[in-house]
Amino acid sequence: MNAKNRLRRGVLWGAAMGAAWLSTGALWATAHAQTTYPTKPIKLIVGYPPGGSNDIVARIVAPALGTLLGQQVLVENKPGASGTMGAAQVAKSPADGYTLLLSSASPLVIAPHLLAKSPFDVNQDFIAINSVGLTPEAIAVGPSLPVKNFQELLELAKKQDVTISSSGNGGLPHLTIELLKQASKGRITHVPYKGAGPAVSDTLAGHVNAVTMDLPALITFIRDGRLKALAVTGDSRVDFLPDVPTAQEQGLPSFSAVNWLGIFAPTGTPRPIVEKLHAALKQVVADAQVREQLHRAAVVPNSSASPQSFQAFLAKENDRWGRIARESGAKMD
Repeated sequence: MNAKNRLRRGVLWGAAMGAAWLSTGALWATAHAQTTYPTKPIKLIVGYPPGGSNDIVARIVAPALGTLLGQQVLVENKPGASGTMGAAQVAKSPADGYTLLLSSASPLVIAPHLLAKSPFDVNQDFIAINSVGLTPEAIAVGPSLPVKNFQELLELAKKQDVTISSSGNGGLPHLTIELLKQASKGRITHVPYKGAGPAVSDTLAGHVNAVTMDLPALITFIRDGRLKALAVTGDSRVDFLPDVPTAQEQGLPSFSAVNWLGIFAPTGTPRPIVEKLHAALKQVVADAQVREQLHRAAVVPNSSASPQSFQAFLAKENDRWGRIARESGAKMD
């Protein structure tokens, strides 16, 4: 072998060894980061303003999760476009486990189907980590509407126009009303407001006939008697309103609209970090104090068996609400 060939082989060998060392170093660094995660505070993004069900649940879960992980979990509100702005921010964040999303159904599997162009693909841009809670919608009326139960409301909607308010276009309450319109074949009109407060106020004042929203947004008004809950929209009654029947019990056997809340990370987040977060959230949801706080907020604690099962649930929900959105013809402003 001449000197030129020996030199060439030496250069190639050196380059190969250098690449191997770099690769090994990168793998070690990644493994080390995953073993020691987290080493700094974690941001938990909520796509709604303070005070709504997403924000309430985030502020119940975050301190308990931070205690288990040994780092602060800081809730940041990034409202806009029915929660999709906050979700889009998380989708574009580094996939390192330090920017997470707490979201309900609306931003991820409903609003994207109502927008002219969604800022993300829920099946491609997010890893589902774990569910933390479930809550049905409630259908309630103010003092000015003379109906005693849900069946009377449906009968009234066959004779005259009935207006039902929600906290805005593009969310689960919006599509619950559209679903109710389809199932009952009644003359029901959705009246969207900019937030839960104005929707409830106008229902109480008699400007609209009824209101549909997540139970956490209505529970105080129902408990103190200012609103009368006619139905909850889950498959079974809830412990915190045991005397309120489901819509299924009252003439709409297939009617179901249940909101869920869970934690998500950007696609590409290392699997060991996802598994660590899933296990920690499972402990959080099992904690007696957390469960009591969730119950008080009208949320049923719920944890998924695995990230994979929660991901499969997310895909199924996306298909279902996408179909309902298309059939209803609903759009966001």
